[in-house]
Amino acid sequence: MIGAVPGAAAAAGPEPGSGPTATGRATGPGSAGRATGPGSAGRATGPGSAARRTTLRRGSAERAGLLAPHLDGLVAEAERFLAPSPAHPWYAGAVLLAGRGGTVALHRAIGSAVRYAAYDEKTDTGIELPPEQRIPMTEDTVFDLASVSKLFTSILAVQQIERGALELEAKVTAYLPEFGGGGKQDVTVRQLLTHTSGFRSWIPLYREPTREGKLRLLWKEVPANPPGTTYLYSDLNLITLQLILEKITGLGLDILLHDEITAPLGMHRTRFNPPLSWRPGIAATEDARPPWSGLDRGMVHGEVHDENAYALGGVAGHAGVFSRAWDLAILARTLLNGGAYGRARILSPASVELMFTDFNTAFPGDGHGLGFELYQHWYMGAMATPHTAGHTGFTGTSLVLDPTTDAFLIVLGNSVHPVRSWRSGSAPRVATADRLARAVPVRPARGRASWFSGMDSGATGTLTLPPVPEAARLECALWWDTEPGADRVSLEASADGGTTWRPMPFTTDSRTEHPTGSLGGWSGRVWHTVSAALPDANALLRWRYTTDQRYVGRGVYVDGLRLLDGAGLPVFDETRPTDGARIEANGWTRSAD
Repeated sequence: MIGAVPGAAAAAGPEPGSGPTATGRATGPGSAGRATGPGSAGRATGPGSAARRTTLRRGSAERAGLLAPHLDGLVAEAERFLAPSPAHPWYAGAVLLAGRGGTVALHRAIGSAVRYAAYDEKTDTGIELPPEQRIPMTEDTVFDLASVSKLFTSILAVQQIERGALELEAKVTAYLPEFGGGGKQDVTVRQLLTHTSGFRSWIPLYREPTREGKLRLLWKEVPANPPGTTYLYSDLNLITLQLILEKITGLGLDILLHDEITAPLGMHRTRFNPPLSWRPGIAATEDARPPWSGLDRGMVHGEVHDENAYALGGVAGHAGVFSRAWDLAILARTLLNGGAYGRARILSPASVELMFTDFNTAFPGDGHGLGFELYQHWYMGAMATPHTAGHTGFTGTSLVLDPTTDAFLIVLGNSVHPVRSWRSGSAPRVATADRLARAVPVRPARGRASWFSGMDSGATGTLTLPPVPEAARLECALWWDTEPGADRVSLEASADGGTTWRPMPFTTDSRTEHPTGSLGGWSGRVWHTVSAALPDANALLRWRYTTDQRYVGRGVYVDGLRLLDGAGLPVFDETRPTDGARIEANGWTRSAD
């Protein structure tokens, strides 16, 4: 129960690589991106695949259907943030895990799990331990997951919804009558799970010494916004959900976590309140002292960092779970399988689909399923699609699942070691996600290579065709995945030899018109057929791709460029060497993947 000290031990499970081999992969390695029409954009490798019970094994990038050079670059990207970035290291160390299908193709530890003895606020420096007392990061280092814990609470809630013990659209007061104080009587369970309840981000529950006092603060809390009108991420949502779960099951959240998730899946290094024997293998967090921390605790190591979770006895719906990368990979694989892993099933495929369904379409940019965040470039980087799900944790942790490519990425860092102010933004998460996204090949629509825009931010690239007097129409294949609302690919024409350019309308797949001559967002990981009427004889044509300084998608591919005359016969075809040599590429390259 909330505030109680947990007593459930984590169950033993298979060691990495010791389980059965993967079964039931719906697509083979390297197959992503081969589809040629929008009807192929379904999620055959995602949560809807009810029969899949794929388990994990270690393997090569090739076995995972990934491109090794880009996957190797993921580690180099992460290591850059061990140095000042820009003023201080983003983390003292990290564990990186990336895979696709049933193959974990990268599992690497960098830096230190414990590096500092304290933080000196006068000089803004970390007081380093002697080298012999530092603890290096290992692949099995356990981390305080912080808000990634919310995913476990959400899974436990969806299990109860699946069993009929909890109603998604029910009011919270149906389970917790006292909750209705302060004008919260209309808040629903769904609003808790999607952060639309109206709660402010957090309140200092740790200031109340008793459990009753903490609950009283929650009951009296007045919403910052009317329920259902605004998206506002709040720890209070998942603390409330914890109270509901404990009320309807009669069990503490720690026991539910063990019995319903970690024991069935063999996640034997995942639990609340890890025992003292685990401490040498746990990453340290912060030198927690006022004024930057609400509690004076010194260097936190082996206990939950979050003040409210600590005050709740280490077991809380919003924070408090400790885990390692391999265990989180099991969870990722379970969800991508549709709720099953090996012989265990913790959710139905329909329930997983529900968790990955965007309930926040009324709040553009704040896509959210039940517990899971969706389509968030700020930490998912180029892995972000409308179906990509994940979460981050304040201590430097993150989990990203992309059902469209069957890929998963886990970045566990101790970024508040020695102090929370050293960490800024999510640059390592984005950089590593960009690399994993690039490692998933996009096969040409035809032939051996297509034109690729690249994935640089703050860049403009052009792909220009020569003037062809007989040409009346352009045809080609187009594949795109860009940061929505920011990065665009445009078709342009010039009648004065390239001095001025104007937009050129086109259609995709003979039915979708693009009158502005540009598009962006996500194409569904499929190739689309482009057709455009030329405005003038002898006009220059070009594709232009422009990105802003922030985030990027997987980029843009163009293939099969042809110019047709009025009878529909090709007068320019890039597959002919003499024609292909006349294309002027600036920032675009030929790519086989």
